[in-house]
Amino acid sequence: MWWVDSWRRAVAGATALLVLCSLVTAALLGGAGGTPRAGAAAAPTTTVPGSAPGAADQGPVITNDIQLELDGDGVLTAQETLAFDGEAPETFSRALTTVMLYDEVHDRRFEIDRVRAVDPDGGTVPVETEQEGSSFLVHMDTAGRDEVQLDYTVTGAVTEVTGGVQLEWRAVSAYSHTVESTDVTVRAPLPPEALSCLAGEPRSAMYCTASDMGMDASVAHFLQTDMAPTDRLDIVATYPEGTAEAAPDLERRWSLASAFAIDPTTATLFGLLLLVPVAGLVALVRIRGRDERALRKESAAGADDPVQDRPGALPRFHAPDDVHPGQIGTLIDERVDIADLTATVLDLAVRGHLRIEELPQHRFTFVDWRLVREDGDTEEPLLPSEELLMEALFGEGGTVTLSELASARRAPRFPERIDRVRDQLYRDMVRLGWFARSPDQERGLWTTVGMAVTAGGVLVTGVLAAFTGFAFTGLAVVIVGAAVTAGAQYMPAKTRLGSSVYAHTMGFRDYLFSERATRVPADRRVTFFSRYLPYAVIFDDVERWAALLAQAVSTDLARDELDGDGLHWYTGPEGWRPEDDLADSVSTFLVTLTGAITSTRRLRTLNSFTADS
Repeated sequence: MWWVDSWRRAVAGATALLVLCSLVTAALLGGAGGTPRAGAAAAPTTTVPGSAPGAADQGPVITNDIQLELDGDGVLTAQETLAFDGEAPETFSRALTTVMLYDEVHDRRFEIDRVRAVDPDGGTVPVETEQEGSSFLVHMDTAGRDEVQLDYTVTGAVTEVTGGVQLEWRAVSAYSHTVESTDVTVRAPLPPEALSCLAGEPRSAMYCTASDMGMDASVAHFLQTDMAPTDRLDIVATYPEGTAEAAPDLERRWSLASAFAIDPTTATLFGLLLLVPVAGLVALVRIRGRDERALRKESAAGADDPVQDRPGALPRFHAPDDVHPGQIGTLIDERVDIADLTATVLDLAVRGHLRIEELPQHRFTFVDWRLVREDGDTEEPLLPSEELLMEALFGEGGTVTLSELASARRAPRFPERIDRVRDQLYRDMVRLGWFARSPDQERGLWTTVGMAVTAGGVLVTGVLAAFTGFAFTGLAVVIVGAAVTAGAQYMPAKTRLGSSVYAHTMGFRDYLFSERATRVPADRRVTFFSRYLPYAVIFDDVERWAALLAQAVSTDLARDELDGDGLHWYTGPEGWRPEDDLADSVSTFLVTLTGAITSTRRLRTLNSFTADS
């Protein structure tokens, strides 16, 4: 039935698409190089406040003498002497780097501490600091001063290399004003072995103005002249092993590739998390396997002739386990389909609770049918679902046409009454002990669980992607949720009794498909074939049985019998001959009734969407 669980199927399809896209994205990104986040670039392009990129200052000549002391613990102590030849600016700012690229997947962090500034007399100079992206900005009050000394410490600048340790530090990240010369001297417990430096625009590979090891080769000395506000100065000095403790602070750089990295750890966790749906699938197969075991053992019980012999009376039709067509249809596929409802209407007609009248077809008009309420067979009382179906069809009246049922204006309550029929059929499954829980509720419960797990998996994946490199394992939770959502359609499980009845039903189906079902005494063929017809709707064999019934009518009934009880449940217009027209009429009636139910449901859904908007 098109409307049953349609939203659930849509959710399951959307979830499957989400999982597929996630897996493809992870696969593509797993082999791609990482892209650093904003603020983690090797050379920040932002300048400190007060700078004028690309333009020369018209103020004083500024020089900076930077003395760096590296101790055995790897801590770098800095003392900068800023000199102003001319009127100093009100505020001079410089940037210290706190984050730099280390390798393809890691960033290197530096800790700046103990920042203070003094004048030549030892007086305190006001200092303000702020973190901006990967830069630590220091703003000093330099108005009216000729010289300012800036002190601070740096941790994390030493790295272990082959045969020794290496100091890597961005001595200058940016200035607020052009600085004529920046002179950097590095002292360490042991003399340096090699030097290197880069200077200029953030991404330039130009060597600094000069670098040397001093007169006695005991220090590392670097010089850069005419540094514009956006220029930087990177220094590298290699020292012998044991000069200082090498303890760089590395942090995995965020990127889609790193967040969804596939390595032995994430692959193992991913596989372990997927064991959950696999175990659930095994359990589901075992539960549903009950139907297959029952089929092998008990299907023969339903393959006997459905005949009930009564003393002194004609044999009567008796379906296995007294199962009516609508119940059979619900039991087989665990959902109420339109075929279950149309088969029930046909069964009510055959049992005498209503009569189907095919109306005359006039030129340029479609075929229509009138349903007439009848008293019915008192020996076969209506089931609760059948009573609700009669109410849905007739309401308080005694007749109704299919065209009226298909009109939302003429039968406005028909769709909601059909919904009550569906709900009652689901309740019948529990009342009869065939299911422990309503199949519809079972699907709804597992769909909700699957959607919740999927949403949780997406949330977990997002959190893992933002803060760790284990986002790939979060996809396993998404897949679990998607599997549960998709598998919710198969979660309803029959009880032992339900499996037994199901097996008998399959035996009855095999009987109807066999030639034995046609071997009925001539005086009972029309009656029995009529009773078979609603079940044939469920088993998708209606055309064959409608043709067999029409043939039985033509061979077993006299003309005068057709006006009596011979075909009491279906009548045609003038000129209609059951032996010739019955098969086509029944098939067309079922198709039209299906369309009437479907069209009202679609119109109701459309109206609800219109009302909501």
